Amino acid sequence: METKDVFTLGLGLSAPWKLAEHRLDTEKRPNELHLEVTADRGALFACPECGRACKAHDFASFTWQHLNFFQHHCFITARVPRIECPDHGVKRVTVPWARPGSRFTQLFEQAALVLVREMPVLAAARFMGITDKRLWRVIEHYVARAVAELDLRSVRAVGLDETAAKRGHNYVTVFIDMDRTDKPVIFVIPGKGKACVAAFRAFLLRQGGEPTRVAEVVCDMSPAFLAAIAQGFPHAAVTVDWFHVVQLFTTAVDQVRKLEARNRKLPKGLRWAVLKAGDRNLTDDQRIALAELETGGFATAAAYRAKEMLRWIRRAHSAQAARWRITRFINHIGLGLDPSPLLAPVRRALQTFASHVERIVQRWASSHSNARLEALNGIFQAARARARGYRKTATYVTIIYLLGARLPDILKST
Repeated sequence: METKDVFTLGLGLSAPWKLAEHRLDTEKRPNELHLEVTADRGALFACPECGRACKAHDFASFTWQHLNFFQHHCFITARVPRIECPDHGVKRVTVPWARPGSRFTQLFEQAALVLVREMPVLAAARFMGITDKRLWRVIEHYVARAVAELDLRSVRAVGLDETAAKRGHNYVTVFIDMDRTDKPVIFVIPGKGKACVAAFRAFLLRQGGEPTRVAEVVCDMSPAFLAAIAQGFPHAAVTVDWFHVVQLFTTAVDQVRKLEARNRKLPKGLRWAVLKAGDRNLTDDQRIALAELETGGFATAAAYRAKEMLRWIRRAHSAQAARWRITRFINHIGLGLDPSPLLAPVRRALQTFASHVERIVQRWASSHSNARLEALNGIFQAARARARGYRKTATYVTIIYLLGARLPDILKST
């Protein structure tokens, strides 16, 4: 088999396209392999609109970057014709090795998409020898196409939560299909609050979903989220995920600790001791700090005991038992809590908790949890940290789709 035949087979060329010439430029570093593709004189080309075989109208030369050939950068050059279709007029034909408008081959773009799922875009761009701006255009094209092709007709349970996009009050809200076990992200939008839920409802309708068929929404206790869900998904039961209940009281404990630390010296190592889950992961210093906390008459101790009492509620085996334990918890904490201003954060947390009892109890009737979404948020934040942040929120949205949405078919279609 001749060298030209090897390249032709590797590129997957078929009539009317054929390899006319190949040359290796050793003057450049790294070396560049240039493959010139041409078509037979008088060949007919398919109209990109209707597929009708038409004669060439004129030609223009284009170059595409291909996957490296061993250690050499590889480029394909071809004179691509425009045809004059009787029905659609003059159109530039599409070539089988690249998508319209791109200056990369489809195989190059597929390799790039695989890389950016494992490393920051800038690092992938440097590895492939291109600028990050060019690579971002490739990513954004395929992600946008994937999102436009999502089929949401089967969505019946939705989870939503916000995650930080950058420092400051910059967030994106992520929606997932709770019934999907893998790649559950179905919608991402900058911001948080009522407008995000309304935007998701509109997107769900566009993608074949039906809001009235959504039976459950799992979220936090945000009033804006809850109001928007009641309006946009009237038949959905709202489940407040237990993670957010614990987070509510954990935040209150930390606020009490900070307030008390202004006026009184607290035990060393207390900060992480009261924030950790239980005593299984505590260091010796943290165990000592908790012991000092309990015997020192600290306001933080009362806040910490309220948080830890949530474990007793969580171990309830039924919704009825959970409701009974929640009632006892509210009465116990509410009546026994010191009126000190230091414990105001705990009182606010308790008030919020009491106003969402039915939505919290729904957790015992539901088989869904936002734990997967919280785990995904960790992956998204890790990607943001590896990239040292993203200048544009839209860029972060694209990465979330790439990492968390079901896009394998899109990758294969390149």
